[in-house]
Amino acid sequence: MKKYLLTLVSVVMLICCAQKANAETSLYVSYGGYTQMDACDNHDGWDGVNTAWGALNAGVDFRVMKNLRIGPSYTFSSCSTKGGPDASHIAYHAILLNAKYDYYRNRIVTLYAHGALGCVISHLQPKHHDSYNKAYFAGQISPLGAEVGISGPFKMFGELGFGAQGLVQVGFRMSL
Repeated sequence: MKKYLLTLVSVVMLICCAQKANAETSLYVSYGGYTQMDACDNHDGWDGVNTAWGALNAGVDFRVMKNLRIGPSYTFSSCSTKGGPDASHIAYHAILLNAKYDYYRNRIVTLYAHGALGCVISHLQPKHHDSYNKAYFAGQISPLGAEVGISGPFKMFGELGFGAQGLVQVGFRMSL
C-alpha cells in the first residue's frame, strides 16, 4: 500500500509542477452521505459496526485542460460498534486522486463527471486491545455533478455517485 501512496503523491507533485501559473486552481470542501466505508467491509470484518455519520472532504483542483481538472483530496469519516462496555471506534482516512470532466458549461452552471482512485486507511481502535491500521482500495464515481456560481470566485456544487466521498456530496468551491 505504501507503493500506491508514493505513486499517488508523485503524480500529484508532477501535476503541481506542470501547472501553468495562470491556470485555474480551486479549493473545495464538502460533505458526503453514505460512503464506501459503510457499503463495503472497510472495517476488518468487525461485527456490530454502526453506520458512519458521512464524510468530510477537502481537496484542490488544477485545471490542466479546458474541460479537465485533476487534483488530490482527503476524506475523513468515523463510526463505532454497537454500544455496551466493549464499544469500539473506527476512523477512516481516504486519500484520492480526482479527475473531473466538464461536459456542459455556461456563465452560471457547469455539469461534470467525477472519478477518483486512492486508498482508505481504516484506523481500528478496539476497546481492550491495541489500535491498528488496515488499508483498502478507495474510489469515487459520480457521473452527475453540478456546480453553480454564487458570487465571484465562490461556487456551490452537488454530486450523485458512489465511493469514499459519498453517495450524495454537497459543498463549496473557491477559485484562486
